[in-house]
Amino acid sequence: MKILAVEKELKDVDWSNKSCILEQEARHVHELYISEYLREIYFNEDNNAVLIMECKSLEHAKEILDELPLVKEKLIKFKIMQLNPYTGYKRIIKKENIQKK
Repeated sequence: MKILAVEKELKDVDWSNKSCILEQEARHVHELYISEYLREIYFNEDNNAVLIMECKSLEHAKEILDELPLVKEKLIKFKIMQLNPYTGYKRIIKKENIQKK
């Protein structure tokens, strides 16, 4: 199952004095990438992490994200949602065209 997870900071944090936990976070994220649960990671315009994950379920994704150091320290949380295949092409592709092939 493909999952989208978007980070949200839980409180105002002075990140300049959090280098130790940020390094722990980066190491943990790297482990997730190697494990193939994490497929892609970005920062959005607000500098919040946006993750594309591959997990068994939404609950599995939540369990994985709950192990991140910044989540454990209650500095951030994630909004997670399941991504489903786009089906809109069905509106423009006629059944006859598909059957001819």
